This record gives sequence, C-alpha cells and structure tokens, in this order.
Amino acid sequence: MNAAIIIFPGTNRERDMAIALQKATGRKPAMLFHQETALPAGTDLVVLPGGFSHGDYLRCGAMAARSPIMDAVRDFAAKGGHILGVCNGFQILTEAGLLPGALLRNASLRFLSMDCHLRVERTDTPFTSQWRKGDIFRAPMAHGDGNYFADDATLERLEGQGQVAFRYVTPEGEATEAANRNGARNNIAGILSDNRRILGMMPHPEDLVDPLMGGEDGLPLFRSIAGTFATA
Repeated sequence: MNAAIIIFPGTNRERDMAIALQKATGRKPAMLFHQETALPAGTDLVVLPGGFSHGDYLRCGAMAARSPIMDAVRDFAAKGGHILGVCNGFQILTEAGLLPGALLRNASLRFLSMDCHLRVERTDTPFTSQWRKGDIFRAPMAHGDGNYFADDATLERLEGQGQVAFRYVTPEGEATEAANRNGARNNIAGILSDNRRILGMMPHPEDLVDPLMGGEDGLPLFRSIAGTFATA
C-alpha cells in the first residue's frame, strides 16, 4: 500500500502518522509538501495530518484547502481515492468541500488537550473493519476548533446514511453531554464521505499505536486501512 502524507506550514503530526502507517502496513509513506501539484504515481491513500496549517489564520484549514496540492487531492477523491484527515486534516477536508459541515470553536472556547473515548458506529468501511460495531477506544484530542457543526438537513442525511464513523462517549459507551468535550453536534467525532472512502476525525488515533505510547487503541484504524489494500 502506498500512502502519501501532505505537509503544510504548521503541520506537526506527520511523523506520528508515518509511524502508525508503517507499523500497520510495513511500508514507509511518502512525505509531500503542499506546493507540489501532483501525487506520487500509484498512491493508494492520501493523509492530511494534524497541526496548525498556516497558523490557523482566517479559519482552521482554510488556507491549506487552497494549496496547490489540493487540486490533485480533489481529483484523487473524484476518482474514488481513499483519504484520511485527522484533526487539522479534518478541518482541511471540510474547507475543501470533500466532507460536509464545519469545525467550529470548542464550546468552552478553550483549547482541549486530553484523552477522550470514541464509539465505533459502523465497521463496513476501509477505516473501521478491524473493530466491532459499538467498540469503545481511547484517543488523545488536541484542538481548539473541534466542535463539529452541520445544519439540520445535513445532519439528518449523515445519520440516515450511516456516515457517522465515531462518536464521543463515556468509557462505558454512553453518548452524554459530559463526554462531548468540544460541543460537537450529536457527539460526532468523525464522519465519512458518501462513498465511505474519505474519513475525517478530530481525535488522534496515530498517537496510540504502540505500548510505548501508552496503548494501541488507535492501531485498528491503520490495520483496517492496510487490510483494505491487502485484499483489493
């Protein structure tokens, strides 16, 4: 499997993402600067990692979404390519129009840096096949603008079509207000595109893929991706 990680000025999670992908796939991903205009030949997966692209000026992800490489990413998506966006990457995907909705300031108006718990809402996707539906896993969050918002019609469509991938929950699996630290609508932590080949999520599964990191809760996501291409 050939993965390409896009790096913008201010990206800071690309090495964590590379470690997670290499651990799951056995292959080192390509690192691609945002001023490039084409993806490497044979790319299977594009990853937009976390950080603070362009210093989060204007809106988080707004400037990155207009970088030269994003035309190639949009073409890749239009052809059915697989894309993973985490934290700032999720923000970029919404700003680029590749996922619906927007990431607003956290309800507390404070930057959140802590662990959270996520519930897996479906497992028939390229990103979640190594879990069982309803599984709970831990993931670190580190964001100031992670409050997922969509209008009522979009939210109804996302829920009705099963495009919610992950939801903020208690360790016991309840989607409570207290578990929803950033105020996201319907406790949404991650969503899928219509064809389920694009995933955007706010917490960082790449930061829990090894016992030395404090656990391997995030590893099933990367093993799911690896398994998708191993059987393709």
